[in-house]
This record gives sequence, C-alpha cells and structure tokens, in this order.
Amino acid sequence: MEVIDIHTHGIGSFDTETASRKQIIKIAELHAQTGVEMIIPTIYAAEIDIMRLHVLTVKKAMEIQASSESTAISQARIIGVHLEGPFLNPQRCGALNKNAFIQPSEKALAALLDDVSDIVKIITISPELDGAIPLIRQIRERGIFVSMGHSDATYSEAEAGFYAGASGVTHLFNAMRPFHHREPGIAGFALTNKDIYVEVIADPYHLHQKVLSLIFNVKACEKIIIVSDTVKETKSSHYAGGITNTSNTLMGGSMTVMEAAKRLIKNGFSETLIMNCITANPAAYLGLHCLQ
Repeated sequence: MEVIDIHTHGIGSFDTETASRKQIIKIAELHAQTGVEMIIPTIYAAEIDIMRLHVLTVKKAMEIQASSESTAISQARIIGVHLEGPFLNPQRCGALNKNAFIQPSEKALAALLDDVSDIVKIITISPELDGAIPLIRQIRERGIFVSMGHSDATYSEAEAGFYAGASGVTHLFNAMRPFHHREPGIAGFALTNKDIYVEVIADPYHLHQKVLSLIFNVKACEKIIIVSDTVKETKSSHYAGGITNTSNTLMGGSMTVMEAAKRLIKNGFSETLIMNCITANPAAYLGLHCLQ
C-alpha cells in the first residue's frame, strides 16, 4: 500500500499559495524524500478567483507529472486537491483568514469548481452554516468528498452534515467546537459515529499524547487518517512549541505523515495500526481501492 497524505498545504518554504507549478512539484519532491508516495495539496480559503488560480496551478503540476517518467521515485504523486474552504465558520477560523470565509451557496460553488471539479477530491465545509446541508448534497453529487471542519457545529448539526453526505472530519479537535459533556459537538460526533472518517494531526503539538490514545481507543481504527497539515514553514525552521503565527495560533503540522507515523510507533502504538492510518485508511476514504 502507498503512503498517502490527504491534507498538506506545503513544506520547506513552498506552499499552495502560488501560481508556480514548479513550487507544487517541489512540495511533491520534499514529501517523497520522507517516504510519502501520494499527496493531495490543500488550498487555503481565499477569494474564489484566487482559490481557482491555486487549483489550476496544482492541475498544471499534475499534468507535468503525468508527462514525466521520473516522478515515481523522486516525487509524491499528486492525486487531486483539497479545498479547505471557503464555506467555513469564522468563529473557528484557526490560523486561516476568516475574512475569506463566505456563506454556502450553489452559485459560489459553481464558480469555484468551474472547469476544475475533475481534480477536486475533498472540500472542507462547516455544516452548521445556513445553506451548508443542501450544498453538501450538491458537492457529493459532483463526486467530491465532503469533510466537516473549522466548525462550531453541535452534535446534531454535525450529524445532519453526515446524513447529507459528509464522510470525513477535518483535523479532529482542532479549529472546532470543544467537546462538552452536555453538548459533545462535532468532536463528539466524530468520535462516536462508527462510519465517519477523521483526520488526525499526529505531530507533538496539535494533540496531547493522551488525546491521541483516546482517539485510538474510542474510534474505529479503520476510520482514522493521519494527516500532516504541513505548511511552508515546516522543516524550514525549528519551533520548540510548534509552528505558530504572531497570535500564537498553530498554523500547521510540524512533520510529514511518515515522520508522524514513526513517532507514534516509537511511542508504543501498533505499527500495523498506524501504517494503516497513512495507507489503507486514506485509500478507502478516497475510494482508491475500487480503482486498483
């Protein structure tokens, strides 16, 4: 099975906020150097025209890879894009630019996906926003997977998103309503629903070691996907407390999925279990096993 990262913004001073296909190729090369074999570059929330520019840049990089015979060894294969927005809740923006968030609408979705829907694999959306539920249905009708995140959803609002067609939750516990014993929220739904996949950032900073243990003890292990959520600062600088912005908000992951997997295995997690979280599980989520 191939090692897959479904959520990476960049690495080593390169990221998806670019019009340069060479920079996207460089991201693929740097991931490959750590053992990652397939990636889904993740596009930051921005104005629709800007997001489309960044998607088209990734598409050009994919065309370069398709025309080259040398990418199998030197680069992680780019298999599509993940749009982290723009239909997100500004109350849970995390390090993203909340000014770029917009209300869900069919018109905005059509403008966003015009001529690029063939490479869009995942869209992260906040299910509690007005218009989100019908939009989730429309996204699924286009054959695109929906992940719920950057969300203040209650348990019932997250459940509604799931029944509308959402099949994943983006970086569990981060940038979402906290778990509460009287309102478990989207995090509680993600943990207790046996069918929904969850992204887990498994670097040393996004989740406490005991929270990681909680996830693996409670959640069906075949539904856990380790993601990197790496950014351009990853590996280009050393951060004692994680990669943060000037507001001390975590901006992204500090290690690739292969590096995160090795860390968890070293800390006592089952090697088979963890390796499935970066191979078989993301492949099943994306339906790649159906194509082999």
